Amino acid sequence: MLLTIKNVLSDNQLKVIQILLKNADFVDGKLSAGKEADKVKNNTELSLQSPLHDQLNQMVMSSLIQHPEYQASVFPLKVATAFYARYSKGMEYGYHVDDPIMGPMTGRYRSDVSTTVFLNDKETYEGGEIVIKTAFGEQNIKLEAGDAIIYPSSSLHRVNKVTRGERLVAVTWAQSMVKEAEKRAILYELGQARDVLLTKESATDETSHVSNVYANLLRRWGSV
Repeated sequence: MLLTIKNVLSDNQLKVIQILLKNADFVDGKLSAGKEADKVKNNTELSLQSPLHDQLNQMVMSSLIQHPEYQASVFPLKVATAFYARYSKGMEYGYHVDDPIMGPMTGRYRSDVSTTVFLNDKETYEGGEIVIKTAFGEQNIKLEAGDAIIYPSSSLHRVNKVTRGERLVAVTWAQSMVKEAEKRAILYELGQARDVLLTKESATDETSHVSNVYANLLRRWGSV
């Protein structure tokens, strides 16, 4: 399931984030690439040793994880700290699939859901779309600053070459309580219907039945 989450970050947060990243210490993105990605990755990333990570994560990751759409669609069990990536003119990221198992040996997690949060205005750069292959063809995605796209980590995807300006994004991964993407999609759609019923017709038997089915499916499909 591809899902756009609007307004993860506020305008004020984005201004602070852009100021922090403007003169930050960026390093070759290949340093964090897996075996497959190493051959096709051409970007820079905020150094893992940068003291800015904590400050950025307090805004970006806290806002993302607490967003109700993220919780309702991802069912996060473990969420990785974000990588802050910069694509200058000429940079791109070829087709790849995210590593299935990530993290240090003491904190391994399975990557089920990938998330890209856009950190600067899309009018300030050309190219830089994330292209995700789906059963319905390639989906080209370039969102407004502060918005996020979530997609299965098993998806074959790439980032188009930036031909003007600079693209700034935060990228993170989550291990979901619901391992299978198809089941997450079903639960998300059913959960959306349940929320509408709870708001409009909370006292009806039909609402109670839908709510019970949602809870029992999550109990059956979820694991912690």
